[in-house]
Amino acid sequence: MKSIFDNVSKDCSRIVTQTYSTSFSMATKMLSNSIRQDIYNIYGFVRLADEIVDSFHDYPKNDLFVQFEADLETALFNKISLNPILNAFQHTYHKYNIDRDLVDAFMNSMRLDLHKSEYKTEEEYKNYIYGSADVVGLMCLKVFVNGEQQKYNDLKHSAMALGSAFQKVNFLRDLKADHDDLNRTYFPNTDLDNLDEMAKQHIIDDIERDFSEGLHGIRMLPIEAKFGVFMAYRYYSQLLKKLKKTPAYEIKSTRIRVPNYKKVELLTRSFVKYHLNLL
Repeated sequence: MKSIFDNVSKDCSRIVTQTYSTSFSMATKMLSNSIRQDIYNIYGFVRLADEIVDSFHDYPKNDLFVQFEADLETALFNKISLNPILNAFQHTYHKYNIDRDLVDAFMNSMRLDLHKSEYKTEEEYKNYIYGSADVVGLMCLKVFVNGEQQKYNDLKHSAMALGSAFQKVNFLRDLKADHDDLNRTYFPNTDLDNLDEMAKQHIIDDIERDFSEGLHGIRMLPIEAKFGVFMAYRYYSQLLKKLKKTPAYEIKSTRIRVPNYKKVELLTRSFVKYHLNLL
């Protein structure tokens, strides 16, 4: 029966989320059960595309990406796919009427990672972040507001800002891996070989502005989504706090992490703040 395959597809998306990101998985578990699976479905889709361009170095990545793109097109058109991750995603895509241009923008940014190694202008940088992060936040927002267009429009800017903040924190945290392993430089007008405190602070100031706008939107989210998104915000804020304390030369040589015990502590404190309405 088709329902059995759909359930298997959903399980695959959940397993992908839990396996690839313990922090995002923890935050997703804080969402209402009514929307949790759909966020797993979105994450599974974006993670699979990201893995193709970031990890499959010993395989024909261009060919794999082209095939993935074709499979995505078929899944969205036919409302079914033999790829369980895409089958789960198309379900959420149609259920919440996710805009096709969001999906296309995401795929465009992933395609850039196949060949583009440097972002020299603010325009290039912002366009990449829009496609790789902002639109993912907007897809999730469609789920959070249950497709209500007015609510979506009200929170759109904040969701994009939060997505940008998360992505920029990832860029700063993964500076060494992106630069040394993938030969990528995302921050424009920044000499990563000679990153100094002033350049680091400029990046952090930009992230903090995004976080401020993002938190404003979190406060306005429906109850089904608010605590889970706040938990993700708290996790990335903690990462940024650690990055601020880390000298620039160390950021270039190591990857900053939040240990599991700290994640549990963040969860506990976030729970208290949420229930005392201290967001």
